[in-house]
Amino acid sequence: GLSISPLESSSVERRAFVSKSAGLVATGFLSLPNIANADIDTAGYEDGPRGLKYKVIKPPTDPDSPSPQRAQKVKAKYTLWLKGFPDVNPNAKKVDSSKGPFGEKPFEFIAGVGQVIKGWDLTVLDMKVGEERRIIVPSDLGYGARGAGGAIPGGSTLYFDLELVELGQMSQLGPEQLKWLEDNPL
Repeated sequence: GLSISPLESSSVERRAFVSKSAGLVATGFLSLPNIANADIDTAGYEDGPRGLKYKVIKPPTDPDSPSPQRAQKVKAKYTLWLKGFPDVNPNAKKVDSSKGPFGEKPFEFIAGVGQVIKGWDLTVLDMKVGEERRIIVPSDLGYGARGAGGAIPGGSTLYFDLELVELGQMSQLGPEQLKWLEDNPL
């Protein structure tokens, strides 16, 4: 299978939280209509794939640099909000962040293989190192009807500040992994 390094105990909870229902979305067991953006002011946002909305907040360090490929390790910094972004909605609620009381620890994952929510996979594969985006993730590309960890109610639209910090190594791709990637398009 894909080579995944052992988790550090401090990242276990974050990985479980971010990837809680990604498997259900990736396997098609969770497919909901995209109704999440109906009441959101998205002026100034670009249309991304499948109902994603994004705004580039900071351009990439090198606009000619590559974007990640599926099955490539990446590191990202993020903050997750519910009910909008705090500078737009005073009722926005911060739910999770790579920024902690003792500094920031970027989140590492393998892009495009369902380790994170579908909205992240689709967004990160379109970004370049140093780029920072605000993304609005409809429920069906997030945690769907189930929600996550008690902190995210089912059907929630997710609001992320997301920065692609680093591209890592490509996973070793043998025939089994190549077939999986082919059989599981984003």
